[in-house]
Amino acid sequence: MRGLAIIGGEGPNPQQLRKIALGMDLIAAADSGLIAAEAAGINPDWIVGDMDSLEEHTGDALKFLAGYPREKLLTYPREKDYTDTELAINLLKEKGCKEITIAGGGGGRIDHLLAVYYLFEKDRQLSFWYTKREKIFCLWEGSSFNSTLIPGSLVSVFPLSGNEHKIESRGLKWELNSLSRDRAGQGLSNVALTGEVFLRSIRGNFLVIMELDF
Repeated sequence: MRGLAIIGGEGPNPQQLRKIALGMDLIAAADSGLIAAEAAGINPDWIVGDMDSLEEHTGDALKFLAGYPREKLLTYPREKDYTDTELAINLLKEKGCKEITIAGGGGGRIDHLLAVYYLFEKDRQLSFWYTKREKIFCLWEGSSFNSTLIPGSLVSVFPLSGNEHKIESRGLKWELNSLSRDRAGQGLSNVALTGEVFLRSIRGNFLVIMELDF
């Protein structure tokens, strides 16, 4: 099963979010992610969080949530062990989702951005992360990625934790066969020449950031 967690922060526009939601089995909106879901015409299966951001954006979270069935609402105190994003992800896992996509979480506070990044890097069930401008995913050791991008679009690749890294690439202006943690700048703002891009991790894990192009 595939799940989508729509979270607060800068995310895809409504049209893009609808495309991302296609084919998802379950959708959870975390706190103010509900605003983005409503703007895209998406009716989430659950709404989770402490609703503090929703309160800030709407002025009256209870009134905003009044139109949703109570069984869809999972509210938590502001002082809790998990972020609203984690609550949405954990809920989707509990419901059987093996692949989870995050939409939102861009801009805003840097600690919130890093918190989403940390969750994304450590959990292989998280498949993609879409912000307002980027499509982000982890290329795990032994895995590959092959896609058609807009020619000239930016592709950044960064080695993640670990000492040894080796990656094979095709279709980039600067191929990444010698990319390592101490030479990470090689992977910044690379360019998809013709649009056909292939990446394969031979050793180590990599973070891949591409322009959101749909």
